Amino acid sequence: MTQLDGIVKPKTKRSKRFLESRAPKLIEDVKNTMIMKGGNTSQIVTTALKDIYSLKKPNAVLYKKKNITRPFEDSTSLEFFSKKSDCSLFLFGSHNKKRPNNFIFGRMFDFHVLDMFELGIEKFISLSQIKTSKFPEGTKPMLIFAGEIFDTDNDYKRLKSLLIDFFRGPTVPAVRLAGLEHVLHFTTLEGKIYMRSYRCLLKKSGCRTPRIELEEIGPSFDFVMRRTHLASDDLYKLAHRQPKALKPKKKKNISHDVFGTSFGRVHMQKQDLSKLRTRKMKGLRKRKGEVVDEDQEPKVAKVES
Repeated sequence: MTQLDGIVKPKTKRSKRFLESRAPKLIEDVKNTMIMKGGNTSQIVTTALKDIYSLKKPNAVLYKKKNITRPFEDSTSLEFFSKKSDCSLFLFGSHNKKRPNNFIFGRMFDFHVLDMFELGIEKFISLSQIKTSKFPEGTKPMLIFAGEIFDTDNDYKRLKSLLIDFFRGPTVPAVRLAGLEHVLHFTTLEGKIYMRSYRCLLKKSGCRTPRIELEEIGPSFDFVMRRTHLASDDLYKLAHRQPKALKPKKKKNISHDVFGTSFGRVHMQKQDLSKLRTRKMKGLRKRKGEVVDEDQEPKVAKVES
């Protein structure tokens, strides 16, 4: 590929296909995640990164080598790896005396850091510690957020948006009932964030609707929020902008009620009821008779005596 005046021109068909895959699209591809560890890590951080990778497969890239970088001080290396692997989400794990067992969740916009959240791991239970059957790889999870702070505090609102982006998986048109196997539950209480992973079991209930039971399968985290890096409101609004071609066109004279029923209003011209054709009846027919003038007396029928 050659670069002239900032424009990359492909020389081969392979490079042309590569550039087309990276070009902007109306409907973007599934967001990939890169998972990497810093220069110093603990066994807890290493195991936790592998467990998060198992939840994200196949839409994730796990870097096994150490990367000596500090995302909050300098994010150029993260942006480089993001552009190289085409990942818009990242998870960085590190460990030191000041911030032990540290996770940094973040996302990119145009291969630049949009926002980051630093969460400390206070308690961790891995997938291997809970001896139960797991869900298949690539299962789309159901996300549940409990706690008023997710809707009131600005930092927690952004964290909720980031976690939805991170774990939501691919967008699908329909989901079958048996495919709803994985549940991720996030709870905030007394300044801590609890993340739990469950497997959804469908039991017999004696009726058509099955009885649902949740079985914890791991991993399980107790997080505490440490540092945040939030994008400005203008940049955040720009990152959420949608092209006009994707915006649904508003249909006139159509409304919906709370139950989803559609109501339409039809405008018609004024009808001339004199030309309205009705059903013909014998009693309404006009009878043929002689026309009588007003000056002339009507003739009286003669009756023979």
